[in-house]
Parts: sequence; C-alpha cells; structure tokens
Amino acid sequence: MLIDVNAILSDRVLTMEESATLKMAQLARDLAAKGHKVINLSIGEPDFDTPEHIKEAAKKALDQGFTKYTPVPGLVELKKAIQMKFKRDNDLDFELNQIVVSNGAKQTISNICHAILNEGDEVIILAPYWVSYSEMVKMVGGVPVILKAGIETDFKVTAQEVEEAITNRTKAVLFSSPCNPTGSVYDYEELKEIAEVIGQHPHIQIISDEIYEYINFTGKHVSIGAFDAVKEQTTTVNGFSKGFAMTGWRLGYMGGPKWMADACSKIQGQVTSGATAFGQVAAAHALTSDLTPTYKMCEAFQKRRDLVRDLLSQIPGFKVNNPQGAFYIFPDVSAYFGKSSAEMTIQNADDLSEYLLAEAHVAVVSGSAFGAEDCIRLSFAASEEELKDAISRIANAMKSLK
Repeated sequence: MLIDVNAILSDRVLTMEESATLKMAQLARDLAAKGHKVINLSIGEPDFDTPEHIKEAAKKALDQGFTKYTPVPGLVELKKAIQMKFKRDNDLDFELNQIVVSNGAKQTISNICHAILNEGDEVIILAPYWVSYSEMVKMVGGVPVILKAGIETDFKVTAQEVEEAITNRTKAVLFSSPCNPTGSVYDYEELKEIAEVIGQHPHIQIISDEIYEYINFTGKHVSIGAFDAVKEQTTTVNGFSKGFAMTGWRLGYMGGPKWMADACSKIQGQVTSGATAFGQVAAAHALTSDLTPTYKMCEAFQKRRDLVRDLLSQIPGFKVNNPQGAFYIFPDVSAYFGKSSAEMTIQNADDLSEYLLAEAHVAVVSGSAFGAEDCIRLSFAASEEELKDAISRIANAMKSLK
C-alpha cells in the first residue's frame, strides 16, 4: 500500500527550504563518489585541524571524568571563560546568569527565535544573510523582512534603511559581522548609526551573530552590543567552530539580557539539554590559553583572500568584492545570465552553480540562498593549490558560455 507521506509530514517541514550549503556539499560528495575530482568550495568549514592544545584539554577532561550531563546553560568553568572573553575582546559585561552555552551558534539563534517570536512577528534580516536565518524565523511563525544590499555598497545595509523597515510588528534585527556569505564587516561608525536607530525602539531586539569574529582582516572587531544605546537590547552570539576550527565539536554561546538567557535555557532544556561535558572544558581552555594558532589561521585566510580575489577579478564579467573577514568571497556573476553552453542556458545563479559543478567539477553555492540572486559564494577554506585549480577550472568553464 502506498502511503501519502505529504499527508503525514507537518506543513512546517513541507514548506521549509533545505540548507543550500549542505545540499551543494552533498551533491559534490555524490559526484566525487562517481570518480570525479571535485573541488568543494561550498561548505563553511575551516580546513585546519583543531589546535593541538585544545584537543589535549579534551582528552584530559575525559580522563578526569567529564562524561556526565552538564547544567543546561553550561559548565561554570566555561561560562567564566566566556565572561572573560566578552570583556577582553568585546567590551561586554555579563553576569554568569546572562550566558548560555549551546550545541553550536546555530542552536543559539534558533533558541532566541523560539524565545521571542510569535506568529506574525517581523524580523529584519540584513542581506546577504546566512542561509538558515530566514528559515529559523519562519519555523516559529515569524516573518523575515529582508533588507538587501549589493556589491556597490560592499553588501552593507545603512541605518536609514533599517529605520525605514521598522514597523509596529518588528521584533528583532538579525545580522552577522563579519558576514557569511560576503565577508563584509560593519565598522564602528556603521554599527553606531544602526544602534542609535534601534535604540529608539526599546521593544526591538538585536541578534548579533559574531561567529567569524576571529577571522577579521580589518583590525579590532566591533560588537554592536557594546554601544550604550542598545546594551539592554542586544544578544551577542558566538561559538568555536570558525575561529578555533572546532566545527564538529558543536559548541556555541550567547550573552544577553538575563530574561533572554533564562528563556533560551528553558527552551534548550526541553530540546537538547547541555552541550558535551569534555568539549566544554576544552572550549574554556581555548578561550583562556594562547590564541596564536587562531591568529595564524586568520593570516592564512587573509593570504588566500588576496589570491582568490585577484584570480577571480581576471575572469571577464565577474564583479568581485574584497572580503574584510570570514573565508568567503561573493562575486556578482549576473553578466553571464542568458548565456548558454551546449547543454544549458544560464538563467540565474542557481543555474550557474549547477553548471560549474557539472562542467568544472567545482562546488559553489548560489547567492539566491543568501538573498542575493546575482551572486555565487565561494569558500576559500581550502589549500592555495586547490584554490588556484578551482578558479582555473571556473575560468575555463565561463569561456564555454556564449
């Protein structure tokens, strides 16, 4: 007997978009399994291993018996390290009861959405944005309000645009800096102006995703929560995946108003409970020990940024940005829309991404997944040799489009 699965699955699942980055990564793996040499520039994962001293701290924690359940909002040892880090790096002062550790920054943002959004509440999302933002908002009945910025403004939205988007339904503003997918970084003055706008609306919360903080090529990172105008309205989200190459450890955290921390802990207690015990001990060591490996990773990413930017700029029709952080570049490829190969016509960035995977065996992600239909995202979290090979393949593939 055939079962109508769609009649069983929830509307929430049926209307949810699959993560475009994870989808493209899987397509790349499928093609590689067929024997093709695929260069995967689709996934947001450092190609470095977790620094040795952090792994050793986890091993030691295991030997010491950190194998049991932890408090839902995190081990005190880690929360103290996070408290210190917020003060040291971000000029943010939090009590321990304002900090919640989670199973990744992604869970933290989901917790916040569940904590504050009711059906029909609007969340202003600064675009281009990370693929999961809009789906997280919609999952709990919220309405994403997308503010788009193009390459001509370095993909950055202005304070005036934020002000014009605010309605009586606006509950939050959500963004990342350094930004995934563009690598753009909001500077002090830009964040100050946005803070002054939102500070005039005390009911609006800021969700500031700063997961790429340590991969910043501009100098000192600026946290919007440090501005007096919005100190009580901002929840700062961070984690260990990017700056410490700890993607598989699944450890994130937030600092914000106590009521927000209480709500997120309450939600997490019903979903996953606390994060892994020995991982938290190692994460505390990561924040309080030598950051030299993190700084060296940043230096390597900046060198690769320069390489990728210069090579992509040589491809006719590519408009290339100059990322100031993270490990992505986000070229505008709209000059190729309407052009054709022997097998297909490129109508949009989705088509171009599929074409590059099939023709060049290079996996990238369409900008449509990030709210920017004219662009594609390439990760430069790969070796210089792979990056040179990948961009050479891309350039040759573009020559075949007429």
